[in-house]
Amino acid sequence: MYATATGSSASMFSSKNMSSVYRQIDIETGVSGASSHQLITLLFNGALDCVAQAKGAMQARNIESKCNAITKSVRIVDEGLKAGLDMNAGGELAHNLHGLYSYITMRLTQANLRNDVDALDECTRLLTPIRDAWVAIAPADATVVRAAMEVHA
Repeated sequence: MYATATGSSASMFSSKNMSSVYRQIDIETGVSGASSHQLITLLFNGALDCVAQAKGAMQARNIESKCNAITKSVRIVDEGLKAGLDMNAGGELAHNLHGLYSYITMRLTQANLRNDVDALDECTRLLTPIRDAWVAIAPADATVVRAAMEVHA
């Protein structure tokens, strides 16, 4: 009925499972206490990580993993980065980024359909300098409030 930690049966506490659990907790904790600037950084990092995963899966001929990773990267770029643009306040820069994010989304979709590693590399080359510039302009007084993690005596 219950999983055991003995060598004779599968353990629900395998290092792979625990690593996944810790990674998920770290992501959820980071998001819940992040500033808006940090959230955008997380989106950039997530998109780039997914593109790298897709490239590895594509090279390993793992179609399911490739599709999942590209789908995640498309959603991050389209529903996160592009949707988060303030087209009124952002002016020309917001419009240019909107066009670039649309192009990246199209190239990711083409990479998925054509198993095109070069298209994935292009997306990485386009996203990386924007991510680096975003990180470079981090507000000096950005503090993370983790109220949910505070210990109350």
